[in-house]
Formats: sequence, C-alpha cells, structure tokens
Amino acid sequence: MTENTQQQTAPTTELPTQYAPAEVEGPLYERWVERGYFEADAKSEKPPYTVVIPPPNVTGSLHLGHAFEHTLIDALTRRKRMQGYETLWQPGMDHAGIATQNVVERELAKEGKSRHDLGREAFVERVWQWKAESGGQISGQMKRLGDGVAWSRERFTMDEGLSRAVQTIFKKLYDDELIYRAERIINWCPRCLTAISDIEVEYQDDDGELVSIRYGSGDAEIVVATTRAETMLGDTAVAVHPDDERYKHLVGTEIELPLTGRRIPVVADEHVDPEFGTGAVKVTPAHDPNDFEIGQRHDLPNLAVMDERAVITAHGPFQGLDRLEARSAIVAALRAEGRIVAEKRPYTHSVGHCSRCKTTIEPRLSMQWWVKVGPLAKAAGDAVRDGKVAIHPQEMEKRYFDWVDNLHDWCISRQLWWGHRIPVWYGPDGEVVCVGPDEQPPSGEGWHQDTDVLDTWFSSGLWPFSTLGWPERTESLEKFYPNSVLVTGYDILFFWVARMMMFGLYAMDGTPPFHTIALHGMVRDQNGKKMSKSFGNVVNPLDWMDEYGSDAVRFTLANGANPGVDVPIGEDWVKASRNFANKIWNATRFALMNGATIEGELPPVERLSATDRWILSRLNATVAQVDAYYEDYQFAKLSDALYHFAWDEVFDWYVELSKTTFFAGGEQAKVSGRVLGEVLDVMLRLLHPIVPFVTEALWTTLTGRESVVIADWPEDSGFRDPAAEAEIENLQRVVTEVRRFRADQGLQPGQKVPARLELGGTALAAHEAAIRQLLRLQPEGEGFSATASLPVAGATVALDLSGTIDVEAERKRLTKDLAAAEKEKAQANGKLGNEAFLAKAPDNVVEKIRTRLAKADEDIARIQAQLANLPQA
Repeated sequence: MTENTQQQTAPTTELPTQYAPAEVEGPLYERWVERGYFEADAKSEKPPYTVVIPPPNVTGSLHLGHAFEHTLIDALTRRKRMQGYETLWQPGMDHAGIATQNVVERELAKEGKSRHDLGREAFVERVWQWKAESGGQISGQMKRLGDGVAWSRERFTMDEGLSRAVQTIFKKLYDDELIYRAERIINWCPRCLTAISDIEVEYQDDDGELVSIRYGSGDAEIVVATTRAETMLGDTAVAVHPDDERYKHLVGTEIELPLTGRRIPVVADEHVDPEFGTGAVKVTPAHDPNDFEIGQRHDLPNLAVMDERAVITAHGPFQGLDRLEARSAIVAALRAEGRIVAEKRPYTHSVGHCSRCKTTIEPRLSMQWWVKVGPLAKAAGDAVRDGKVAIHPQEMEKRYFDWVDNLHDWCISRQLWWGHRIPVWYGPDGEVVCVGPDEQPPSGEGWHQDTDVLDTWFSSGLWPFSTLGWPERTESLEKFYPNSVLVTGYDILFFWVARMMMFGLYAMDGTPPFHTIALHGMVRDQNGKKMSKSFGNVVNPLDWMDEYGSDAVRFTLANGANPGVDVPIGEDWVKASRNFANKIWNATRFALMNGATIEGELPPVERLSATDRWILSRLNATVAQVDAYYEDYQFAKLSDALYHFAWDEVFDWYVELSKTTFFAGGEQAKVSGRVLGEVLDVMLRLLHPIVPFVTEALWTTLTGRESVVIADWPEDSGFRDPAAEAEIENLQRVVTEVRRFRADQGLQPGQKVPARLELGGTALAAHEAAIRQLLRLQPEGEGFSATASLPVAGATVALDLSGTIDVEAERKRLTKDLAAAEKEKAQANGKLGNEAFLAKAPDNVVEKIRTRLAKADEDIARIQAQLANLPQA
C-alpha cells in the first residue's frame, strides 16, 4: 500500500448514525472546488492526463446519458489524480446553433415577434443575453453529480478564443483548397430553414403511401413507384439497369412525364436494382441525393420544384401548395388521367425528421460550403490503422473504418444567425475573399459577408486543442495535448469523433487529438428499451439523486458499463446502490467504534492471525484486479469487484470474524483494529472514483487527513498468503453449508442450536469461537444427541435438532416434495425418450424440457440429502 503524505490531524470515530447524502454532498463538493483540487497546472512537472468533456449543449440539462458518461470520465480522472498525474478534465459547453436559436425564437414568439423583427445583430445580442441569464444550467447539475472538472478553464464554443480558432482553421483549409462552395443535395428543414447535418436527422417509421405511376404510353410505357408523388414535377429522367432486357428498347429514347407536358429521357444506370419493384425509378436530381448522383453521371438538368418552406413552385395548378397538400392533389390528378397503376395505404417506411422541431426533412439542392474530406479522412483512418490511436473496444474499429473510408464531403454551412459566421466576403464584381483572424475584411460599396454560419460540429471538432489556446502555442497546449483518452458514446463515433480526428491531425502537424477512444453504449430502461418521451420511460437523474444520493446513481451507472454495450438502468438498481452506500457507512462506523485505526505501522506478519493475513491478501489481489480493469476500461467489472470485496469479504466475513477478537479485547484486538483500519483506508480509496462523496466523508473521519481526492492511489504490495486464503475459504464453506442446512430445516437465523464441532487437527480449530458465533451454535451440554451430522471441509458439525423442529412433519413435507420432483423427472424423461416428439418439437421446446430435467435432478438430490440429515425417530 502507498504511504499518504497529507498532513494528518487526530482522527475521530464520530459519525452520524445514518448516512444523509443531501447533507453531505453539496458542502463536500464546494470544499473540493474552493481548495482547487480539480485545477490543472501547465507548469507542473507531473505527467499529464487530459480528458475533454463532450461539450453539452448550452440549452441542455443533465440527462441519464450525461450522468453515465460523466461518471466514467470522473472515475478515470479521479484515479489518475490520485496516481500523481497532473490531471485536466476540461469542461465547457457547445453553442448548439439550431437548438439555441429555436429556444430564443420561441421566447420572441411569446412577445409576438420574430428574429426578422429584431434584425441579425440585435437577435444575436438577444441570444447572448439568454445565455447569460438562462443558459448553462447543466453546469450546476454537473456539480451535483460530483464532476471533478477544472472550472477555471471552462470554455464555450462561441467565446473569443474558440472563435479565433474557428476562423484560423477555416482560413487554413480554404487556402489549402480543402473548403469550397458548391451546389449539392443536403438535408433541409423547412421549419428551421437551414441545412442540417446527418446526426441532426432522426429516422422513424411513418405511415405514408406507395403509389405506382405509369409514365409514357403504349410501347413507350414504364411504371415507377414512389412515396413522394409531389416530386414527380421535378423528374428529369427515368432510370433502368443497363442489363434489364425489359427496357433495353427504351434506353436513349424519351417518354412523356404526366401532368407536365414535358418529355424526359430513359437512362441506363448501374445504381438501379432490377429486382426491386418494376426495375425502373424516377429521377429527381434536385430533390433526392441518389437521383442527384444519377443526374451528375448523365448530365441531367436539376429542376427544383419546392421553395425553402417546401411549397410547390412548379408552374401549373399545384403551385403554392404545401408538399403534403400537393401530394394528394397530384395523386388525384394522376388518377383522373388513368395514370395510377396501384396504391398502397398505409405504407410504413423510414422517414427523416429534424431532431429539433420534428419536421419531416426535405432533401434539397442548395448552394452550400463544403469540406473536402478525402485527405483528412484518410489521415483519420491511418492514425488508427498505424496504432497512433486505439479504439476500445477493438471490435468498434470496423465501424470506424466503414465510416471514414467512405466519408462524403461535409456540408458545413447553416442558414442560421446564431453561430460562427463564415469568414468569407463577396465583392461587387464577383470577388471572393476569405479572411483570417488577424486580417481586415474588405470594405467599400458592394462588399458583404456571407450570411451563413458554420455547422456546430465544425467548432466542436476543434475542442481537444482549441480549449487549450490553439492557434497560439500556449503552455497548456504544450502540456495537455494530445488528450489521453476520449470517452464518448458509440452513437457519435462517426460525427464528433471523426471530425476531431480529422481536424486534430490536420491542425497539429499529424498529432492525433487523443491516444485512446473509449466507446460506451447508450443508457436504456431496465427492460433494455430506448428511453423516449413517447414511451414514457425517460428518467430525470436529478430526481434519483434527490431520493437516493449521487453516489447511488453513479455506482449504478458504472456497474452497468461494459465497453461499447448499452446500459439498462432501473430504480430498483439505484435503491440497491443506495443500500451499498449505507452498508459502507454503517460498517465503517462500526469499525471505528471498535478500534479500527491507521495509527502506526502494520504489525509484522507473525503477529497477524490467519483472518488478518487472509483479508490483507485479498485486499492486495483486489487492488491488482481493479487496476487491470481500469486500464481496460472495464467499469462494470471493477465496480462488481469492489462491491463484492467490500460487502462480502470485508463486511460479511472479516468484520464478522473479527467481532469475537474485538469483544475479547487485548493485544490481538489492537492488531485486528490496525488491520481493519488498513483495509478500510485502501478500500475507501479504491471506491472513491466511483462513489466520491460517501468515501470522502468516511476516509477523512478514519484517517484525520485532508481529503481522499488528493490521497495516493493504492498500490499492490505483492503480499499474498495462499495458505491463509485456503484456511478462510474452508471456514466459509463450513459456515455456508451449515447455514444452508439450517435454512432447509426451517430454523430461524437467530435460533440457537447445540452442536459439537469436530475440527480435529485442521486449521479450523483456531476458529471455533468465530464459527459458533456466526452459526449461533451452543456448546454441547448434558443429554446432547447428534441428530444431524454435516461433514464439510475436513471437519464435522454435529447438531442436536431434537426439540427444535417437528421431525415427522418435516419428513412428510420433504417426502411429498420428493415425489413431485420424481414425477417431473419421469415426465421429462418420457418426452425426451419419445423419438416422434423429438422429430416434431422445435429446438427451444426440447431445450426447455432438458432444463426441466436437470432442475428435477438437482431437486431430487437436494431433498434426499435433507431427508438423510433429519434426526431418526
């Protein structure tokens, strides 16, 4: 174990009788922040350990996903701080362009105004005002959770330093011809009136309609099917597969497009699946991304038939109709002309919706700014392939490569007012000038800046180095870049992680932004179902923290965190974690009242009992095990290991076995008190990163030292005692077997039974007093009759059950249970021996019967053993 160098005051044994998280957590956190425990010094000579917080939206509040991710990061950084690293957990928030603009626009709507009433400059000022007054409530909620972040370094993606970083990298990419402006198909929200990124599109199954329409006539006739009949007004071709014999005679000809009076070509394209539907597809290049690609290959015109609000602009009777109104009107018109071949309603299909306002997304041809991602994505893929960056768990690498190796150019412009405005100016004669942070923009008549802002992911992609002062070569950048690990959900591996990789490698001369990407799953309800307001299963973690304490929520989340796997969580599990915190409190309080101490050196091995040597051996093994799990990001396994060590081995066994020693007093009680103090000291330090509040309160009371936050992380001393472990394991077997027998016989836990312990020359002889205490066994007295005898672990426990149970009633009950188990076995054997049944029965049914047979065999063996152990009449 490591020596702690904190200044020590006299420890106290005084603890309240009950643990009250609400009274403990807030004051403890304030003290940690006031004392600067979470701050990071760039001038320190300690090795750095850096993690950035995935910046939550300024509009957001703490949800279970945040609580889960923050618990894992906090555990990592608290441990590294205790290990002597200069630890920086970098906090901050994202300006969240669309979300924040929507919030402020809703506020304006309550006043009967729109952003256009204010104008751009005044609206942006209004957003800053909202941020100052209402934004960032999540910061206070993070403190409730116990996040050990360096608050003095908190950043915001729109603050001055990060804005400078955004402008710098835009200029650099532009000068390197990696940023360009072009007309392409994008995701468009007709409500928010902006392009949005793929991650801001939520897909859900909607009930729509599938309509089959006959284009052309006679020999020049093709049937196409569509769920968006309104887009046919913008069709500029019909496409078929080059090898489809049905349509070869039509390729290169023109057919009539109904309702429009136009004729459109039939083209052959490999993209078309001849096995799907009729094998022919309508091509609308201005309103579908796949059609746009076909149009590019065949030099088709792009005919836009909707405006930015998804209102039809094509000439004719449908002009001015909303897209959904137009859909019904067009189908009716086609039906009237006899052009509808088939209709299917409802037709359930996946439809993209804006994640902010839930409006159906419209693919739209639009002039936008793009990042040419080819060389950037290649570097991001190579960094993982070359071992510069490790993805954990490793099986997630394939998903990463599938994404970065097939990445399309990235649309980075948004038609919003809130965000980083694109630093490009246009002149009166078509001039285009990109302006860096230290350059003066052009001025004069006719010059104006681009009205678009950058995608939020553009600025958050710079997060690992912009928060450290880049583009300046600051001390913090030199000390804390690259980050040690990125902890984030697999769901944004493609969006945020890939962008950070691309930008970090590009801006930092080939140095990736982090050494390791540790991916976790998503939090689900206790049945494994996605949490959603529509399902009614969304949980506010603050409610659970109020009810059960932050430690209980944290431990529950960590205990479910297997790498890359979704995490189910339910209130019952949080209650169980609350019980664990209470158990730690009560057991430590008992230990302190009975002499547990860290005063002085540990006694030499020869003065330690086998029980003492056993728990110290198990303690060191647990330290080694927990360290190995931390290095592998196995939070569930390390939490489980700590839980069972604390509850099972320390509290249920060592403390109970030591009670007789404590009650007897004397020198051996002092030895065990020092051992118990050592165990609690180390155990509380091991638990601290996961459950920081209860461990802080207990550890400072136990040790009299300043804070467990700055305590040394325990080290495995290498002490192992296999002989002592084997000895106590045998003792546990004896106690467990007799307890099971007592329960089978219906004896109450506290009911005392006369017994003779035949321990012979085994090492168990030294533990007779403890065994009798744990099993409520009285010494054998006059008239003792061994009515039951249990051989276990080389010893024999003889019990006198006369007068404690109704033997005949118990034999009758067990005989009845045995007959039922034998009947169950016979029925299962009958079915499994029936060849005709086995030939017809599904595999899962057969497996259930085999399981029933195995259970019946177990029951028979157990009941027969109970009958054999009953006293003879």
